[in-house]
Amino acid sequence: MSDPAPNPSAEVAPTQASAPEPTKTTTAEAPTPAAAPTPAVVPSAEPAPPAPGAVPTPVAVTAPPAEPTPAPTGPPAPTPAPTAPPEITTTPATPVVPTPTTAEKPAPTPTTSVEKKTEEVVEEPQNALTKKFTDVEWKGVKELRSHIPEILEKAYPDRKDAKSTPTKLWGVTIDPNNPVDARVSVVLVKFLRARNLNTSAAQDMLIETLRWRDEMKVDEILKEEFPKDIFGSLGHVYGHDKGGRPVTYNLYGANQDLKAVFGDVPRFIRWRVQLMEKGIALLDFENVDQMVQVHDYEGVTLSSRDANSKNAASEATSIFQSHYPELLYKKFFINVPTILSWIFWAFKPLISAQTLAKMSVVGSGHRAISKELLPIIDAKELPKRYGGEAEAF
Repeated sequence: MSDPAPNPSAEVAPTQASAPEPTKTTTAEAPTPAAAPTPAVVPSAEPAPPAPGAVPTPVAVTAPPAEPTPAPTGPPAPTPAPTAPPEITTTPATPVVPTPTTAEKPAPTPTTSVEKKTEEVVEEPQNALTKKFTDVEWKGVKELRSHIPEILEKAYPDRKDAKSTPTKLWGVTIDPNNPVDARVSVVLVKFLRARNLNTSAAQDMLIETLRWRDEMKVDEILKEEFPKDIFGSLGHVYGHDKGGRPVTYNLYGANQDLKAVFGDVPRFIRWRVQLMEKGIALLDFENVDQMVQVHDYEGVTLSSRDANSKNAASEATSIFQSHYPELLYKKFFINVPTILSWIFWAFKPLISAQTLAKMSVVGSGHRAISKELLPIIDAKELPKRYGGEAEAF
């Protein structure tokens, strides 16, 4: 586009040389072609931008035949006639440049406004927990969230409207029609973290969890009443740690009647799930999304464990690992018999570093226990039996 520009002037020069006599006439016509580009930019030239004919039209208008009239000197008239053709041929290059330029300038303006509107729509609602997400976690949350209708359809295959029907998980409503919610993001990121931010694996885990809760009828379990003389002393949700997290206590040796406790394994599992859900009910998923667990093994020995208790413990562990991801902040094992401590340390190499960091095996006695628990739980929130000041169970 820039090369043809100089040609017109180059050709005009020889033209002026070819007409030495009508120098005045030539100089009078020289500005005329110079003015030609100006009308070319006028909208009248834009109707036919592809062909150079758009420019010739204005040049033809220069029908400087009108100019020659004021200078009808006769001889010069033939001279300007040949001069016009070369100018007509080279001039098209000049208007072509402004034409696209004027067409491109308005385009960016609407694009920018559209982008701003898009950013406003996509803006994520935040809370204290979501503000701690990394960029990679946010990317995973958005991707996982985009599959919610599909996830619900797979989790509830017998429901025709599953893809568009809201569901609840840990008290948080997941609405496939409007999934952009800070609390929903907190729930989704737990499945991502549990699967090392693998979106596909997290999606499968979420589907299995929703399906399990539906088949297990967790909502009904929350309403179920269990014999207090059997389970009343085995578990408690009491107080909070210094970060506002609820604390759950499991006293495995509180009831020595193993047959009563583990004789009906499915019932024990339902009771254990209910205890877990009671602790989760205290999470708001805005400031607090994890809990602390204290597992008290006082009165427990290897000989006191039968086949049912082992099966129940194994099933409960599997359930919590598969369907309650990243809900545990810290887990303390207290009053652990020496033999059980050895077993724990023997399996230590098989435990992930992330999980191991949340676990603490503590000995017996108020001093040893309080030394581990008081840095996490305030004395007023910690039961006296564990070195605190609270009048609890």
